[in-house]
Order: sequence, then C-alpha cells, then structure tokens
Amino acid sequence: MRYGDLANSVVYMMKGSRVVLSEKDERLQLIGEGRSAFAFRIRGTDLVLKVFFPPFERIAAEEAEIYKELKGNPFFPAMHESGKNYLVMDYVQGTTLFNCLVKGIPIASEHIKEVDNALQLAREKGLNPSDIHLRNIIVTPEGDVRLIDVARFRQSKKCSQWDDLKIAFYKFYRHKRFPKKVPQYAMNLVAFFYKKGLLPSIN
Repeated sequence: MRYGDLANSVVYMMKGSRVVLSEKDERLQLIGEGRSAFAFRIRGTDLVLKVFFPPFERIAAEEAEIYKELKGNPFFPAMHESGKNYLVMDYVQGTTLFNCLVKGIPIASEHIKEVDNALQLAREKGLNPSDIHLRNIIVTPEGDVRLIDVARFRQSKKCSQWDDLKIAFYKFYRHKRFPKKVPQYAMNLVAFFYKKGLLPSIN
C-alpha cells in the first residue's frame, strides 16, 4: 500500500474560513478534523493517516521528528511512515476524556497519573509537552491511557494547560456533587473561554 498515494487522494475546499473535505480514496474513513489536518483510519488496518492542509505541511515534518523521539514510549502511538504532508501511525481505539465527560464515562485518578507518567517520559527525551487537552487524551477499552497530537511538544514556553486540567479534576470533578455527565455545548463553551483567557483562576 502506497501511503503517499492515499494522502494525495485527499482533496479539500474552503467554505469561508473552514476547510472541508471534498474527495478521498474510498479506503479512508474520516475520524478526526483539526485546525491543521484531517485524520483517516485506513480501512482494514489498525493504522491512521494524518493528512495536513497545504499551509501546515511544515507541521508534518515537525510532528514526525517528535514521534521519532517518543519511540518506545508506550503512552503514544507508534509512527510507521511520514511524507511531505502526511503521517502514518497506529490507530488508538477508545474514548477521549472530552467524550468521557459528554457521555458520563467515569474518569479515574489513575488516568490522570498515567498522563503525568506519559508527559514525564516525554520530558526525559528533552521535549516540552504542550497543548495537552481533553480531545488529545484517549482511554482505551482496557482502561489504559494514550496521548495523540504531539506537534507542539517542542515549544519553548511553558504550557499550563495540563496543570489547569488536573486542578479542575481534583478540585471539582471528584466532588460528589459535580455532574459526571456534561452537555457537549457546555464543554465547548468552557474550552472557548479558557482559550480566550476569560475563565477565573481555579488555583
């Protein structure tokens, strides 16, 4: 299978400021949409093809180098191939922490500790884990944690996003009166205000 040909089969079009998928090979199943790329599961395999939009192709090379540095870290998917505008990596089955909250699936303290372990192992490789959010953390059917989307793991500035999420978990989520199922619109609203720096401090 030529992954480069699969990546080249992906055609986009702009609708306002949004990138919309126009065409793709029938073997590709769209499973994720981001600011810089679309992710497809390759049918009949346990692989994901991540194809970057033309303005963000430089991120493909950056993320590929980071995945090489993370090789052997069990908390991250293995990368199998990379090209000018694509990556091929393991497909991670499971539920993101974002969807755990939306669906009311319990999040355990052990999951938080596993994320901490994953990030510490990355730091020991000289990386600076950044942009750690609920949609990038997956709980597998076996209850293990996996992290995806590592493009910003070489940022020089300190990112407090994961620390903020941990504080929210221990201070609010574990409280018996905190709702364990949160509507998706509410989750999106909180994420929007957080990115804008409009939420009050929870320290």
